[in-house]
Amino acid sequence: MIHPPPPGQGKRGEQGYLTYLLRQAQAATRLTLERSLADLGVTPPRFAVLTMLKAYPGLSGADLARVALLTPQTVGVIIRNLERDGAIRKTPHPVHGRVLQWTLTRRGGTLLAKCRRHAQSVERRLTAGLSAKAQVTVRRWLSKIAADLQQDGEFRA
Repeated sequence: MIHPPPPGQGKRGEQGYLTYLLRQAQAATRLTLERSLADLGVTPPRFAVLTMLKAYPGLSGADLARVALLTPQTVGVIIRNLERDGAIRKTPHPVHGRVLQWTLTRRGGTLLAKCRRHAQSVERRLTAGLSAKAQVTVRRWLSKIAADLQQDGEFRA
């Protein structure tokens, strides 16, 4: 019986397809972040929404879905739960009254700060052994991948 190699070896390592390696790294990172945030009762998608609202206050639900790379349905559930918990609040858009804009409350900012401490621990593991220059290179490369493969604001399959 043949057993596949562990992550980091064979086709699961430097010999592997780049697309697979990116997916493998993303899956491992998400699971690690998920476990790290669990004691706060926060999921990675919820953390992404909080992060994007801190960075870009006043986003609509549709905008949040786009920047957090989540479905509108998922964002709708997250928004309802965060609003119920007092972490975000809505205000009507000043021009388009039917559009709701979302912002963090003080409680949401406190929750996000706790989440960031957990995420920073994961990021330290990700960057262990990388020089500052290498970290910048990796960030630029990952950002470029997202920008280059994006078309009209949506990711292509």
